[in-house]
Amino acid sequence: MAKVVAINISEKKKTPKKSVSEGKLIEDFGFEGDAHAGKWHRQVSLLAKESIERAQGMRTDGLCHGMFAENITTEGIVLHTLPIGAKLKIGDSAVIEITQIGKECHDGCAIKELVGQCIMPREGVFGKVLTGGAVKEGDKITVL
Repeated sequence: MAKVVAINISEKKKTPKKSVSEGKLIEDFGFEGDAHAGKWHRQVSLLAKESIERAQGMRTDGLCHGMFAENITTEGIVLHTLPIGAKLKIGDSAVIEITQIGKECHDGCAIKELVGQCIMPREGVFGKVLTGGAVKEGDKITVL
């Protein structure tokens, strides 16, 4: 079963996010209080726990959820293999449409400097919020 491992939010862009137990997704906007939210195609970012675990091999100390600036850390779903346009239902009501897989890493990336390599350009997934709602750790993720 695919599920939410962590919800991560930051007040500023280009920084790791801090985990919160629950977040509110707002339709056509993103997570309430997150710097990346807005009227664009990358309102929410997702990264699989499995991708983070592979990245841990690049470092000697542990990496935590939100370190790669992902909003939702998932488990049990290979996100970067989903097609553009795929829809994910998260929890009771939230629905996200995948709009982008991977991204170009920018110069001066705080995550790359901290971790040594950023996996978001290869394995991060971005989407827009079609239906808002509360999302919390442990919520089930269903591909619609």
